[in-house]
Amino acid sequence: MTLAPGYRLHTVAPSVEDYCALRLESGLSPKTAEQGEAAIAGSWAIRSVTAPDGNTVAMGRIVGDGGWYFLIADMATLPAHQGQGIGSAILDALLDEIRDRVPAGAYVTLTADPPGRRLYESRGFEDVAPGRTGMHLVLR
Repeated sequence: MTLAPGYRLHTVAPSVEDYCALRLESGLSPKTAEQGEAAIAGSWAIRSVTAPDGNTVAMGRIVGDGGWYFLIADMATLPAHQGQGIGSAILDALLDEIRDRVPAGAYVTLTADPPGRRLYESRGFEDVAPGRTGMHLVLR
């Protein structure tokens, strides 16, 4: 996927401030700066996109063990920049990184809001629910 003119895909993380703002402004749950720092540091791979004005407008990252298990996380694009293929470019770059660095057989998971479903299905993601249980726990 090619980005629109002026947008640039980067292999570096957004700043912690941009990370927190991207999550909040794109509708993901808010995180503290401390959580953002840890998330960025714990990423196996990360991508960010800047707009023509140089501001960070999107991100996505991978959390993984480096061998076979990977989680696509924090896929976020600011609303004013959605619909321009930015999410597709980030997802494709992240999946390519797994393909390039890991032996065949990697298991890639994600949790997505309904608007992202079409993007993920177009890349071959399938529901894990049939015959399985999807669960989560938020520690307080």
